[in-house]
Amino acid sequence: MIEPKKSGTDRRNFLKGAAVAGVAPAVAVAAAVPSAEAQVAAPRHLPSALPPTVKTIAAEVGDVKEMNRIGGKPGSDFMVDVLKTLDIKYTPSNCASSFRALHESIINYGENKAPEFLSCMHEESGVAMAHGYFKITGKPLMTMVHGTVGLQHATMGIYNAFCDRVPVIIIGGNDMDAASRPPGVPTFHAAQDINLIVRDYTKWDDTPTSLQAFAQSMVRGYKIAMTPPYGPVAISLDAGLQQEPIGAHGAGLYIPKFNMPSPPAGEMGAVKEAARLLVNAENPVIVADRSARTPEGVQLLIQLAELLQAPVVDQGNRMNFPNTHYLSRPAGVVSTADVIMGLELSDFWGTVNAYTDNGDDGIGVNSTKIKPTTKLISISSVELLTKSNYQDFQRFQSVDVSMPADAQATLPALIEAVKSALTSERRAQNDQRAEKAKKTYADIRARERAAAAVAWDASPISTARLCMELYGQIKNEDWSLVASEGNVSNWPNRLWAMEKHHQWLGRSGGYGVGYGAPASVGAALANRDLGRFSVAIQSDGDLMFAPGVLWTAARHKIPLLSVMHNNRAWHQETMHVQRMASFRNRPSNYGNDAGPVGTMIQNPDIEYHKLAESMGWWAKGPIKDPALLGPAIKEAMAVVKSGQPALLNVWTQPR
Repeated sequence: MIEPKKSGTDRRNFLKGAAVAGVAPAVAVAAAVPSAEAQVAAPRHLPSALPPTVKTIAAEVGDVKEMNRIGGKPGSDFMVDVLKTLDIKYTPSNCASSFRALHESIINYGENKAPEFLSCMHEESGVAMAHGYFKITGKPLMTMVHGTVGLQHATMGIYNAFCDRVPVIIIGGNDMDAASRPPGVPTFHAAQDINLIVRDYTKWDDTPTSLQAFAQSMVRGYKIAMTPPYGPVAISLDAGLQQEPIGAHGAGLYIPKFNMPSPPAGEMGAVKEAARLLVNAENPVIVADRSARTPEGVQLLIQLAELLQAPVVDQGNRMNFPNTHYLSRPAGVVSTADVIMGLELSDFWGTVNAYTDNGDDGIGVNSTKIKPTTKLISISSVELLTKSNYQDFQRFQSVDVSMPADAQATLPALIEAVKSALTSERRAQNDQRAEKAKKTYADIRARERAAAAVAWDASPISTARLCMELYGQIKNEDWSLVASEGNVSNWPNRLWAMEKHHQWLGRSGGYGVGYGAPASVGAALANRDLGRFSVAIQSDGDLMFAPGVLWTAARHKIPLLSVMHNNRAWHQETMHVQRMASFRNRPSNYGNDAGPVGTMIQNPDIEYHKLAESMGWWAKGPIKDPALLGPAIKEAMAVVKSGQPALLNVWTQPR
């Protein structure tokens, strides 16, 4: 009979995972690695795969009685050393057996600091919290997910982050060695190529098979995620690699040094041609979508717009341009343009073309919004990362000048090129444009205020009143609108004074319902550390996808004012069903809910205030009388300022 090898040796042979030795360390490992003699390979401690007995229950829920049974420093401690060099502050995650060793190392060896483990009820919430956090801080978080099932739960959040060009680091627990992993549940949750699930909508992925490979993979993944266009990366982490002692190879382990990459800027010939077109244009228009990566990006766009006296359309996936600036314009201004410059547009085709859903034969009608002679300029880093399967790249639009580059990084050179190209005659013409632009802006704002007054005293409460009562209470705070996922007719962007980068974070990217609640909690976490006041306009259908994140906010004392846009329906889908019925000349199939079957959220009505209270929030509602809304907001604000989350359940008009 052949005697079986020890499990530690088996796994290292299986993974071909001998750590790299003999390389001078770039960063010292945080704690000394025990000698090889002290690190005898120990039997692997497997998670229970059998029904529990009294003995196993006592072992699994009782206090730990035996210390350091593995005989040395575990691999997951070294992994924490790596994480600390990357300054990852939090890891919002749902706990799981496949990364239990790393979990334990984070909270005990790493003292639950940088990263701090935040308890999440769902993997999608963990990703979305990291998504919202980045849009405040510009720094990525790491989230851990469990095997095949955890990664599948996380996929919608990952897709949103990919479409929104947001870096999130996903660590996926896996158990790769079929010869030694437990049967039953752990094997159901394992895969040969687990990252295949998300490969089409991550920027990069890896499966390191040694601790040295893990160190390199983490630093490489962080760098790739943080190079524009930003995006999520996924690293599959074997359970045995986490749990087993470092062994004889520990002396050669090192952590690669990380330096922040420079974003790619536009080629100078194309920059000068773009400047020439813009300066010579009679009606130049700038359209920005995800242009401003930082507050500095906003200031650069203001400088360029004022040099050209060009109107700016902010499409709203970031706060690119202050809506209080006299050059801020709605999308319709593109129809008058002779040159349009798009900055990080997610849909250039949709910017200059229109699609009308006529529904008769299932095919819409296309039409152009611009003149045939209009010149188009594009600066977009997304051209550097376009995949074929998921259609987030939208319809193809031909342009006259195309720069595959980061827009914010290109703006300084473009500003200098515009200054060089401006003549004294053109500067004088621009001064005349400025006076006209200021009058046009004042007229637009007056029309918006008049529109907001319509149905001001209605019940259910109009979305304009919801938004403006809220703004009236928070406008003197250092506020941040961390999410607005329901359709409230864009009132905050139309009438709030949005001048700072953190005041508007944009939308989900992939338009996946369920983003708003967890992303707002992640952004509020970042604002808590920065001393800002966080507010969310929270839609009803979105909250019900992942309501467990309310508990996470209460558990970790994340102050957030969440005001429900409770229109008791998936209203957009309500309109789709009505539209189809109209095209087909038949009435909508109305049920007892006074709306199309399958799109209404009522009978019974969800009492969101009670849901929030059950998870530790202060809450109030339902608020149906508009006269009671302002006082309720004021009361909730006091709670949030004390450090607690608060929710107001407000009954609203559809949009």
